[in-house]
Amino acid sequence: MGLEQSTYRESLRVPVSWWIIAAAAVVTLFAIVAVPVGTMAGAVVGGLAAVLLLALFLRYGGARVEVDDTRLHAGRAEIDRTYLGTVEALTGDDARRAFGRDCDPKAFLVLRSYISGAVRVQITDPADPAPYWLIATRHPDRLAAALSGHSVGRS
Repeated sequence: MGLEQSTYRESLRVPVSWWIIAAAAVVTLFAIVAVPVGTMAGAVVGGLAAVLLLALFLRYGGARVEVDDTRLHAGRAEIDRTYLGTVEALTGDDARRAFGRDCDPKAFLVLRSYISGAVRVQITDPADPAPYWLIATRHPDRLAAALSGHSVGRS
């Protein structure tokens, strides 16, 4: 990436509640194994579970959405802004339908189940098989505004 200034940036991190549940699961696994087999075995199983969950949460929650002057980055994909068409902010039932029954199977999705908002961006590149990108976001209006070139106040 060059010296472009980001107009929008968001990390799609997993919520704190997931970390709390993961910690409880690790402690439970430790106890389930440590009581009948021993503390060392419990520590090994609990440690492996903790490392696995940490890696999973950091990878899954490490997705980023970024808009700069020339490109849109969503997850591991990026596209030049000249190939972006209509932008639509989606919330509530509209977002749920967009990710569910109304979703085109050829669409490119950056879905995170713990995020309720989304932005649908039409793709105008004739060589791209995806008709649109559907991107989960906590701030649909701000992402849509950044893609459309407008400014929206922070909420």
